[in-house]
Amino acid sequence: MKLVQTLTLCLALLLSLAAPSHHQEGHAKKGEKDKPEGHKHELHKGAKLDRCAGMEFDAVAVNEEGVPYFFKGDHLFKGFHGKAELSNQTFPELDDHHHLGHVDAAFRMHSEDSPDHHDHQFFFLDHKVFSYYKHKLEEGYPKDISEVFPGIPDHLDAAVECPKTDCPNDTVVFFKGDDIYHFDMKTKKVDEKEFKSMPNCTGAFRYMGHYYCFHGHQFSKFDPITGEVHGKYPKESRDYFMKCSHFGEKSTDDHIEREQCSRVHLDAITSDDDGSVYAFRGHHFLSITGDKFHSDTIESAFKELHSEGDAVFSYEGHLYMIKDKQVFVYKVGEPHTHLDGYPKPLKEVLGIEGPVDAAFVCADKHIAHVIKGQTIYDVDLKVTPRKPVKEGSITQFKRIDAAMCGPKGVTVVIGNHYYIYDSLMIMMKSKIMPEQHKVSQELFGCDH
Repeated sequence: MKLVQTLTLCLALLLSLAAPSHHQEGHAKKGEKDKPEGHKHELHKGAKLDRCAGMEFDAVAVNEEGVPYFFKGDHLFKGFHGKAELSNQTFPELDDHHHLGHVDAAFRMHSEDSPDHHDHQFFFLDHKVFSYYKHKLEEGYPKDISEVFPGIPDHLDAAVECPKTDCPNDTVVFFKGDDIYHFDMKTKKVDEKEFKSMPNCTGAFRYMGHYYCFHGHQFSKFDPITGEVHGKYPKESRDYFMKCSHFGEKSTDDHIEREQCSRVHLDAITSDDDGSVYAFRGHHFLSITGDKFHSDTIESAFKELHSEGDAVFSYEGHLYMIKDKQVFVYKVGEPHTHLDGYPKPLKEVLGIEGPVDAAFVCADKHIAHVIKGQTIYDVDLKVTPRKPVKEGSITQFKRIDAAMCGPKGVTVVIGNHYYIYDSLMIMMKSKIMPEQHKVSQELFGCDH
């Protein structure tokens, strides 16, 4: 009997000691469950961030001078290169009013109908909105989101401005989970949208007339009205918006080698009439003439194109660069000369609706072979107006990144590898996969 009583007492004691830990665990789980939707991961102030390691941004916006600000936790990256700094060094009031740990969403307002808000930067933190002009907090802010943007929920994921050059009226597009809200700055009307082809955005911004949705470590370019994503997306954010060590910014030998040997997939490639090869990747391009390599930013050599073209082909001493639904044409030379009247709609130049995946012209020919998905179209460049004719289909690949035609035949680039076919006809009809080659080693002569 005494033994039973002793065991009972020990068991009760053990249960009493264990109870607090279970009680605390229950509260911890409840706290996690009750965490506001859309709330993002916060970083402590001692955290060290490496923009080149890949990360999910909390918010992105440009300042009054057009410099992008990338927010992560309580840190901020200014522009495409440089180290992170604490956000409260630039926007101290965010900390004063809200003990800054994160920014949910941000954008720079463009609204001629609202001169009091035009060119202001707006930051959203939980249920509050902050308005800054030239890095100074506007009087009366922060305010409740519902006061400034009635009908827009709290705890947002992303926001981006859409001026009336792109939208029917000056509009702000807000993102929260699967829900999309179009807020008309003039009427204050809110339209809820459904962007079926888009992932959930954790950050969004408008840059150089294009709209970008950041999701995880990747991004997609989208139409702000329909949400349609065109082109080869998603892509890695660090490969396009972060000028990291494996991307060359200037034509030093070290930078050339880094760009030459990068394993990031190519956006476009072509060979001109003299045999020089031009390869495009993100914000950079690499030209190869004989055994000489030259690397530079697209912005410096083809500033009208800016970055990330979809396809390029050479014809009669000119480079035809296709980006989205437009064509840019440059006369090859030092420097390359952008032709007046361009860019023109792709539909007008080649008779094809964009975007496309690749295009090339073989030597002594005047036919542009344009690849869109798995379909190949032929366009006679000597005929006006130009009309595409369906030539055939690609059966061995679902989609390609780039292609060019040269003395060895047709080169097809997919990811970090390329394949060579003796002719376009063989590429379409072949049932045997050709030998796989590495882009960095065999095309660009790297040792890895």
